[in-house]
Amino acid sequence: MTRQSKSSTPSQRMLRVGELVRHALSSFLMRGEVRDPALEGAMITVPEVRMTHDLKLANVYIMPLGGENAAGVVEALNRHQKYIRGSISSQLSLRFSPSLRFFVDDTFEEVDRINAILSSDKVAADLRQNSDSNEADLDDTDLNKVE
Repeated sequence: MTRQSKSSTPSQRMLRVGELVRHALSSFLMRGEVRDPALEGAMITVPEVRMTHDLKLANVYIMPLGGENAAGVVEALNRHQKYIRGSISSQLSLRFSPSLRFFVDDTFEEVDRINAILSSDKVAADLRQNSDSNEADLDDTDLNKVE
C-alpha cells in the first residue's frame, strides 16, 4: 500500500484529526492494553496517520522499535482494531470514531535507500565532475568580462 492519497493535498481538518488519532493511539499503545503475544514487549511508534476525506477511515503507519517483527505487529493490531477503536474513541472529539487500518511505515527504509544512493561512488563521481565543469564555466565567464 502506498502512502499517496487520491487528492494532491489533505485538508486542514484531515491533518488535525489525523494528529488527534495519532496522539490517542500513541498513548493507548504506551499503556500496553492489548494482550497479544505479537505485541508483548514491542515498543511501537506511530509516525503518521492519514485520514480519508470523509474522516471515516484512518490509515495508521506504525513501526516497532528496531523494526523487528513489523509484519506480525501490524497483523496483531489489525486483529484488535475494533477494540483499539473503541478504546481511543473517548479521547477523540469526533461525532464518529474512524475505522483503523494499520500498515508498516516504510519511510525509514526509503530514507536509508536514498542515503545509500547518495553516498555511492557513482554519485560522488558525478558531483565531482559537475563541480569541475561549473568551475571551468566560471573561469570562462571571468575571462570574457576582462576583455
